[in-house]
Amino acid sequence: MGCTAQDIIAALRAGAAVVAEHRDELIQLDREIGDADHGENMDRGFRAVIAKIDTSEPETPAAALKLAATVLISTVGGASGPLYGTAFLRAASAVGDEAELDASAVAKALQAGMEGVVARGRAEVGDKTMIDALSPAVDAAKSTAESGADSAKVLAAAAEAAHQGAQATEPLVARKGRASYLGERSAGHIDPGARSTALLLTAFAEAAGARA
Repeated sequence: MGCTAQDIIAALRAGAAVVAEHRDELIQLDREIGDADHGENMDRGFRAVIAKIDTSEPETPAAALKLAATVLISTVGGASGPLYGTAFLRAASAVGDEAELDASAVAKALQAGMEGVVARGRAEVGDKTMIDALSPAVDAAKSTAESGADSAKVLAAAAEAAHQGAQATEPLVARKGRASYLGERSAGHIDPGARSTALLLTAFAEAAGARA
């Protein structure tokens, strides 16, 4: 079963719900090594995405992804808006005008999104950023798609890998972003961007699983 525009919208609604649910957790994580605004910014951004969706009808997966990108870039402060916005924008470009996305297209969209974040943030695995969650998620998505699994299983594999990647940021010393100013003191804390990435992918996977 392919992933349609309505499936993307359902995933975005699930993402907004999980961000709202974990808003305080993300604020606390960011308070420890950043500006303490990640949870608030992400919650505001995804609420704005849903408000926009409620007044428009994206007809393709790419249109839904582009809508999310545009709203996040314009409403989310700090680094998160441009990074997440770029990820959604690159994903939209990668899937083109397809009406439905198969498993390989979903994996391709995740890869393009990650490449956008890397290009924008200049981070790599081990820098204690969202890339530490995104990179293993992309690897898991690609290998799962290549095994013949459907898009729901691809997203489930990506979510699990992202969760493990986010947890693995705890002992790392940050080399990018505001957390890098703390030096060795940034160790011992999970990166908030990696955590929000894992939360979103988990929500997307659960939305996909609900329709499978």
